[in-house]
Amino acid sequence: MTMGDTIFEELEDLMHFSVADLPARGYAVMEEIRRQGKLCDVTLKVGEHKFSAHRIVLAASIPYFHAMFTNDMVECKQDEIVMQGMDPSALEALINFAYNGHIAIDQQNVQALLIGASFLQLQNVKDACCSFLQQRLHPKNCLGVRQFAETMMCTTLYDAANSFVHQHFVEVSVSEEFLALRPEEVLELVGCDELNVQAEEQVFEAVLAWVRHERDDRESRLPELLSKIRLPLCRPQFLADRVQQDELVRCCHKCRDLVDEAKDYHLMPERRPHLPAYKTRQRCCTSIAGLIYAVGGLNSAGDSLNVVEVFDPIGNCWERCQPMSTARSRVGVAVVNGLLYAIGGYDGQSRLRTVEVYNPDTDTWTKVASMNTQRSAMGTVVVDGHIYVCGGYDGKSSLNSVECYAPETDRWTIVTEMSASRSAAGVTVFEGRIYVSGGHDGLQIFNTMEYYNQHTASWHLVAPMINKRCRHGAAALGSNLYVAGGYDGSAFLSGAEVYSSVADQWSHLVAMNTRRSRISLVANCGRLYAVGGYDGQSNLSSLEMYDQETNRWTFMAPMVCHEGGVGVGCVPLQPA
Repeated sequence: MTMGDTIFEELEDLMHFSVADLPARGYAVMEEIRRQGKLCDVTLKVGEHKFSAHRIVLAASIPYFHAMFTNDMVECKQDEIVMQGMDPSALEALINFAYNGHIAIDQQNVQALLIGASFLQLQNVKDACCSFLQQRLHPKNCLGVRQFAETMMCTTLYDAANSFVHQHFVEVSVSEEFLALRPEEVLELVGCDELNVQAEEQVFEAVLAWVRHERDDRESRLPELLSKIRLPLCRPQFLADRVQQDELVRCCHKCRDLVDEAKDYHLMPERRPHLPAYKTRQRCCTSIAGLIYAVGGLNSAGDSLNVVEVFDPIGNCWERCQPMSTARSRVGVAVVNGLLYAIGGYDGQSRLRTVEVYNPDTDTWTKVASMNTQRSAMGTVVVDGHIYVCGGYDGKSSLNSVECYAPETDRWTIVTEMSASRSAAGVTVFEGRIYVSGGHDGLQIFNTMEYYNQHTASWHLVAPMINKRCRHGAAALGSNLYVAGGYDGSAFLSGAEVYSSVADQWSHLVAMNTRRSRISLVANCGRLYAVGGYDGQSNLSSLEMYDQETNRWTFMAPMVCHEGGVGVGCVPLQPA
């Protein structure tokens, strides 16, 4: 009997031994060997610069060389390979990266590294360079970064830079990069809906500054540029005192015609329907994050509240702020010029006509003019700086009436009524028009939807929703209109739908995680937020967010002070 038979007969015949860091240590040794100039079997040449390396290391770490050295390309057998169009220092850094996995990115080398990494198919280095540039976007460099990203086909960086240009347009418009743009680039930019401007006057001033920068070459482009500016949205005083008096405008017949067209918009409202729709469409920078205010609503006992809290979607947290003077549930909420309006609602005893406005800068509420009609559960939206309230319930019946509030005059006026009485409808602004979906008249719940054209003061029916619903949320995001949740007469809904005006058609959207009636839906920073509601058993403090890219609803931090029935408004944050 052998020793193996006696001692090891009960043990397994196989043992695994490994040294986890051996590959890393091996690469470090190879890097040291390369620095000594030993065992190198290939030289990479850029201009007069030469870099020795090992084929096996390059092939193992860099996809470009893997393809070159393993696919019998002509360079496979060459001792010296010429690298056309690469920056020598970038190539050296990327060769070093192949050995040690480390690279230092700074303002001076980032573009050369990105170009080199793209050529060598080093996607991880390319992504790191894009991240470096994205984190350092500034009004003075964002146009250049955007152009570079487009050239290099870096989609994520391009989108980030493009969004930054829109968000910071006013600061960008005084930069050297803006003044150096080609005419076609300026035309595209000033025609964009997504510019973040407080007034259209700022776009006009940007265009005039660009033209004057090289007046002799650019003056002929002014009529075309001026046609992209939404002059009818400028204040009449600005049109008369600034635009019309500018020498560049005065000496151009086509420019004067455009100014006259804008003045006619203010003087002769009956001509407004004949204007191209884009000329009177407000700019709206949806990529800017805003603070979401939850106003009024109900507690667990069903009592109306005057409590207000605000949600920061970036920090994912709620903070309480100054309460209203009046308790309001089923309240209408609107945001105009950074001010938050709480309109009507129910105080626990009666429907309200009163309106109060909140200033986030001073954390104070002030009363303004009351509506003509008391109403709760109405839809509230803002178009062209005016607040519209649609339908609702006055304590006796559902309403088809619509009122419009002008903040500058502090007056409410009656406008054209809807085709049906609608309480608890979904109301939102989509493509510059007011869309009202679903709701009920006290007897039936609707699936119909109609929109209001404020220029013709008329309502028009469009394709009905797939499901009838009331007490649902509605919001527009990008090129689509969304509805979510609600009540269909027998069930509390978690389902959502999306409407395309091009196809005039509804389709199903992935359902929310929770059934929500009396839900508030708001678009913010390219996402939808479903706030509060009632699931058929209890009021909800929860909040979920829909992301178009992932097509998923995700729970966010719940409200602290509310349990359902809130009105919601989003106050955009001005970029720092």
